[in-house]
Amino acid sequence: MIRKGLGLALVVACSTAAADYSAHPKAGELLETLRSKYAFDVDALRATREALIDAQRVDKLIQQERTAPERTWTWFDYRPIHVNAKNIANGQAFVRQHQTRFDEAEARWGVPGAVVAAIMGAETKYGGYTGPHRILDSLATQGFDHPTRTPFFFNELVEFFVLCRELGMDPRAPKGSYAGAMGLSQFMPSNYRRLAVDFDNTGHVDLWDVDDAIGSTANYLVNYRGAGKGWKRGEPVAVPAQLTEPMPQWAKTNTKFPSSTVGELARLGFRPSIPLDDDMPAGIIALEVEPGRTAYWIGLQNFYALMSYNPRTFYAMSVFELSEAIASHDSP
Repeated sequence: MIRKGLGLALVVACSTAAADYSAHPKAGELLETLRSKYAFDVDALRATREALIDAQRVDKLIQQERTAPERTWTWFDYRPIHVNAKNIANGQAFVRQHQTRFDEAEARWGVPGAVVAAIMGAETKYGGYTGPHRILDSLATQGFDHPTRTPFFFNELVEFFVLCRELGMDPRAPKGSYAGAMGLSQFMPSNYRRLAVDFDNTGHVDLWDVDDAIGSTANYLVNYRGAGKGWKRGEPVAVPAQLTEPMPQWAKTNTKFPSSTVGELARLGFRPSIPLDDDMPAGIIALEVEPGRTAYWIGLQNFYALMSYNPRTFYAMSVFELSEAIASHDSP
């Protein structure tokens, strides 16, 4: 992690600066990738170069990405960001307003409307805040100059230019998050291209449109990790568990994928609050719910489908708890 003093200095010194990214050493690689892999012609490459000239370097976006709350906060501090009375009430109203589309999405993909809504609540407050940063600036800054994740963001910058061509969109126009995510449910460009769907049958995919965002989010949870590895219709997400034996030091907690099965966890002393099949893929979720007290859940495949959206345990658990509150009308 960047030291706080250095990070502040970067923000103050050059939080926004014209970069002319067309002159960056990796700009040639970007243009060649677009030419050779995506058949960008001379005019498309010229337009891309002009967009890179216009792109702004915004160093504070790198700092935001590296210090995101799900990376740096405790669970009992992080949870109220998403699981709070306002977000629950707004989520319930949002589901009622778009009930028909949520029902259609659940019938098609098997993802409950409350889960899809909770992702939108966590990402953009149900579309109320989809991000103030030009996607071009976010991805150029992080794709060319991020100190540790340049390959990931560089690929997303490539995908962004391809997406803009496919949608007939000026790369300078769309706005979103500091990481380059877009729309009500904040898809990165590669996921926009691969998993977004035209759920309202208008002939184009628009993730700033509620209907398309609902269908696309459900499709993402089912298909991001491939057939059979995503959301499973009708199964639980995470189940509270009691630990009846001292947990072995080698036991893994809060992993990005299921690390075990329900039966194997039972042999370690984890007792779920409801009956579960022994052969279900599972993992241990351990969260400090208050200072000095850890609570446990058994995470099932649907929990890890949520983690495919954001690979942080805090994020997935907060979305799960928000969805449960939206569905049950409970207060936090």
